[in-house]
Amino acid sequence: MECSTIIAGFGGQGILFAGKVLAEAALGEDLEVLWIPSYGPEMRGGTAACTVIVADRPIGSPIVDRADHAVVLNPPSMAKYTPRVAPGGLLVVNTTLIEAEPGRDDLDVLEVPCTALARTAGDDKLVSVVALGALLGRRRFVEPASVHAALARILGSKRPDLIEMDTAAFDAGYEAGLQEVIA
Repeated sequence: MECSTIIAGFGGQGILFAGKVLAEAALGEDLEVLWIPSYGPEMRGGTAACTVIVADRPIGSPIVDRADHAVVLNPPSMAKYTPRVAPGGLLVVNTTLIEAEPGRDDLDVLEVPCTALARTAGDDKLVSVVALGALLGRRRFVEPASVHAALARILGSKRPDLIEMDTAAFDAGYEAGLQEVIA
Protein backbone atom coordinates (compact mmCIF):
# COMPACT_ATOMS: atom_id res chain seq x y z
CA MET A 1 0.00 0.00 0.00
CA GLU A 2 1.21 3.46 -0.89
CA CYS A 3 -1.02 6.51 -1.10
CA SER A 4 -0.41 10.18 -1.58
CA THR A 5 -2.55 13.02 -0.27
CA ILE A 6 -2.44 16.72 -1.09
CA ILE A 7 -4.01 19.06 1.46
CA ALA A 8 -4.46 22.63 0.24
CA GLY A 9 -6.18 25.84 1.26
CA PHE A 10 -5.55 29.35 2.54
CA GLY A 11 -2.60 29.94 4.80
CA GLY A 12 -3.97 29.99 8.33
CA GLN A 13 -6.47 27.14 7.76
CA GLY A 14 -4.14 24.63 9.41
CA ILE A 15 -3.04 22.94 6.19
CA LEU A 16 0.44 22.05 7.41
CA PHE A 17 -0.93 21.04 10.81
CA ALA A 18 -3.36 18.55 9.21
CA GLY A 19 -0.55 17.07 7.14
CA LYS A 20 1.62 16.77 10.23
CA VAL A 21 -1.19 15.04 12.14
CA LEU A 22 -1.71 12.58 9.26
CA ALA A 23 2.02 11.88 9.09
CA GLU A 24 2.29 11.43 12.88
CA ALA A 25 -0.73 9.09 12.90
CA ALA A 26 0.82 6.95 10.15
CA LEU A 27 4.13 6.84 12.01
CA GLY A 28 2.19 5.63 15.05
CA GLU A 29 1.10 2.66 12.94
CA ASP A 30 4.72 1.94 11.92
CA LEU A 31 4.09 3.06 8.35
CA GLU A 32 6.59 4.86 6.14
CA VAL A 33 5.83 8.58 5.75
CA LEU A 34 6.92 11.62 3.78
CA TRP A 35 5.49 15.03 4.74
CA ILE A 36 6.29 17.78 2.27
CA PRO A 37 5.06 21.31 3.07
CA SER A 38 4.73 23.89 0.31
CA TYR A 39 4.37 27.53 1.19
CA GLY A 40 6.10 30.81 0.76
CA PRO A 41 5.04 34.37 1.35
CA GLU A 42 1.47 33.16 0.95
CA MET A 43 1.63 31.40 4.34
CA ARG A 44 -1.04 33.74 5.76
CA GLY A 45 -3.91 34.33 3.38
CA GLY A 46 -2.56 32.86 0.15
CA THR A 47 -2.67 29.22 -0.88
CA ALA A 48 -0.59 26.79 1.18
CA ALA A 49 -0.35 23.04 0.62
CA CYS A 50 1.36 19.92 1.81
CA THR A 51 1.75 16.46 0.41
CA VAL A 52 1.77 13.39 2.64
CA ILE A 53 2.81 9.99 1.31
CA VAL A 54 1.99 6.96 3.47
CA ALA A 55 3.21 3.45 2.64
CA ASP A 56 3.77 0.05 4.16
CA ARG A 57 7.15 -0.22 2.42
CA PRO A 58 9.98 2.24 1.75
CA ILE A 59 8.84 5.21 -0.34
CA GLY A 60 10.78 5.40 -3.58
CA SER A 61 10.27 9.05 -4.47
CA PRO A 62 8.88 12.23 -2.92
CA ILE A 63 7.54 13.33 -6.31
CA VAL A 64 3.78 13.01 -6.73
CA ASP A 65 2.56 13.57 -10.27
CA ARG A 66 -0.91 12.15 -9.66
CA ALA A 67 -2.18 12.07 -6.08
CA ASP A 68 -4.55 9.45 -4.73
CA HIS A 69 -6.39 12.09 -2.69
CA ALA A 70 -6.69 15.86 -2.56
CA VAL A 71 -8.34 17.89 0.15
CA VAL A 72 -9.21 21.35 -1.14
CA LEU A 73 -10.43 23.95 1.31
CA ASN A 74 -10.74 27.02 -0.93
CA PRO A 75 -11.48 27.84 -4.61
CA PRO A 76 -7.86 28.52 -5.69
CA SER A 77 -6.79 25.14 -4.26
CA MET A 78 -9.59 23.37 -6.09
CA ALA A 79 -8.54 24.94 -9.38
CA LYS A 80 -4.87 24.13 -8.83
CA TYR A 81 -5.01 20.61 -7.36
CA THR A 82 -8.08 18.90 -8.88
CA PRO A 83 -6.17 18.19 -12.12
CA ARG A 84 -3.42 16.51 -10.08
CA VAL A 85 -5.71 13.79 -8.67
CA ALA A 86 -5.42 10.40 -10.37
CA PRO A 87 -8.53 8.99 -12.05
CA GLY A 88 -10.54 7.14 -9.40
CA GLY A 89 -8.94 9.27 -6.69
CA LEU A 90 -10.76 11.08 -3.92
CA LEU A 91 -11.37 14.83 -3.91
CA VAL A 92 -12.60 16.22 -0.58
CA VAL A 93 -14.25 19.61 -1.21
CA ASN A 94 -15.02 22.19 1.49
CA THR A 95 -18.48 23.24 0.34
CA THR A 96 -18.63 26.05 2.90
CA LEU A 97 -16.21 28.01 0.70
CA ILE A 98 -16.34 26.23 -2.67
CA GLU A 99 -19.45 26.31 -4.84
CA ALA A 100 -17.88 25.25 -8.15
CA GLU A 101 -18.02 21.71 -9.47
CA PRO A 102 -14.68 19.92 -9.95
CA GLY A 103 -15.28 19.49 -13.67
CA ARG A 104 -14.21 15.84 -13.67
CA ASP A 105 -16.39 12.75 -13.65
CA ASP A 106 -13.59 10.27 -13.01
CA LEU A 107 -13.14 11.18 -9.33
CA ASP A 108 -14.82 10.20 -6.09
CA VAL A 109 -15.93 13.64 -4.89
CA LEU A 110 -16.76 14.02 -1.20
CA GLU A 111 -18.51 17.33 -0.51
CA VAL A 112 -18.36 18.34 3.14
CA PRO A 113 -19.09 21.73 4.77
CA CYS A 114 -15.74 21.62 6.58
CA THR A 115 -15.73 25.22 7.80
CA ALA A 116 -19.28 24.94 9.13
CA LEU A 117 -18.46 21.67 10.93
CA ALA A 118 -15.29 23.23 12.38
CA ARG A 119 -17.37 26.13 13.68
CA THR A 120 -19.77 23.65 15.30
CA ALA A 121 -16.82 21.80 16.88
CA GLY A 122 -15.64 25.05 18.42
CA ASP A 123 -13.41 27.02 16.04
CA ASP A 124 -13.25 27.86 12.32
CA LYS A 125 -9.50 27.24 12.47
CA LEU A 126 -10.18 23.50 12.81
CA VAL A 127 -11.32 23.29 9.18
CA SER A 128 -8.30 21.21 8.13
CA VAL A 129 -8.82 18.75 10.99
CA VAL A 130 -12.46 18.28 9.92
CA ALA A 131 -11.31 17.72 6.34
CA LEU A 132 -8.72 15.17 7.49
CA GLY A 133 -11.49 13.32 9.30
CA ALA A 134 -13.65 13.32 6.15
CA LEU A 135 -10.75 11.98 4.09
CA LEU A 136 -10.13 9.11 6.51
CA GLY A 137 -13.84 8.42 6.87
CA ARG A 138 -14.02 7.79 3.13
CA ARG A 139 -10.59 6.19 2.59
CA ARG A 140 -9.44 4.60 5.83
CA PHE A 141 -5.70 4.18 5.27
CA VAL A 142 -4.91 5.36 8.82
CA GLU A 143 -7.04 4.46 11.83
CA PRO A 144 -9.04 7.13 13.69
CA ALA A 145 -7.49 6.04 17.00
CA SER A 146 -4.05 6.76 15.53
CA VAL A 147 -5.17 10.29 14.64
CA HIS A 148 -6.52 10.81 18.17
CA ALA A 149 -3.16 9.68 19.57
CA ALA A 150 -1.28 11.91 17.11
CA LEU A 151 -3.35 14.93 18.14
CA ALA A 152 -2.56 14.20 21.79
CA ARG A 153 1.18 13.87 21.05
CA ILE A 154 1.37 17.01 18.91
CA LEU A 155 -0.79 19.23 21.10
CA GLY A 156 -0.07 17.63 24.47
CA SER A 157 2.99 19.56 25.56
CA LYS A 158 2.14 22.97 24.12
CA ARG A 159 -1.65 23.19 23.87
CA PRO A 160 -3.31 20.37 25.86
CA ASP A 161 -6.42 22.56 26.16
CA LEU A 162 -7.01 22.06 22.40
CA ILE A 163 -6.89 18.26 22.28
CA GLU A 164 -10.59 17.77 23.03
CA MET A 165 -11.71 20.37 20.49
CA ASP A 166 -9.41 19.04 17.74
CA THR A 167 -10.53 15.47 18.42
CA ALA A 168 -14.19 16.55 18.20
CA ALA A 169 -13.48 18.32 14.90
CA PHE A 170 -11.75 15.24 13.49
CA ASP A 171 -14.61 13.00 14.62
CA ALA A 172 -17.20 15.31 13.01
CA GLY A 173 -15.31 15.16 9.73
CA TYR A 174 -14.87 11.40 10.01
CA GLU A 175 -18.62 10.92 10.46
CA ALA A 176 -19.26 13.19 7.48
CA GLY A 177 -16.88 11.08 5.40
CA LEU A 178 -18.73 7.93 6.38
CA GLN A 179 -22.13 9.42 5.60
CA GLU A 180 -21.21 11.68 2.66
CA VAL A 181 -22.70 14.91 3.86
CA ILE A 182 -23.60 17.05 0.86
CA ALA A 183 -24.13 20.74 1.47
